[in-house]
Amino acid sequence: MKGYRLIVFLAAMMLVGCAVKKNVVPEQEPKVEKVTKVTKKPHWHTCVIQGAKATVTTKSDKITASVTMQAVHDSLIIISVMPALGIEMVRLEATPDELLAFDKVHNRYAKTTFKELNKRLKPKLTWKQLEQICSAEMPGGKDKLHLEYSIGKDTVRFDIKYPARKIDGPVKMNRLKTNKYKQMDISKWL
Repeated sequence: MKGYRLIVFLAAMMLVGCAVKKNVVPEQEPKVEKVTKVTKKPHWHTCVIQGAKATVTTKSDKITASVTMQAVHDSLIIISVMPALGIEMVRLEATPDELLAFDKVHNRYAKTTFKELNKRLKPKLTWKQLEQICSAEMPGGKDKLHLEYSIGKDTVRFDIKYPARKIDGPVKMNRLKTNKYKQMDISKWL
């Protein structure tokens, strides 16, 4: 049960995982990219990345999961987290105005906005930065990316290994219906 809560928490953090901390760890640690602004407009309309490997490290746990990221430029992002046997256990759906995190194991979801989420995050996350993460367009993030962020006193690290991405192909952007899930307060997950 604790493991599922951690997976849900960590998946929700993928929505906010855009760290901007310079590398201050020993040399064997991955380099942390500093992202302060979105530099250029994407050259794609849709982007699909299947089978990305995300490792999330906290003070007490380290979890690796397969992740599928689908994006429609300036419209919708869906991130599916599959920690075991390719079964989607957590889904994150984001629009420029709203963020939804679904815990499919316990049939619950949390809803927030970037403004509300950024009250708890350091550094802040924008829609454009999330779009860059989900399309492998972060500076230094074509094959892999290392991110860190803080929520209060906690620090969470993400290491993402990107497989090849598919640009401007078909995407399956089937959104989940919230009426099938119990709404949770986002503060319980963060």
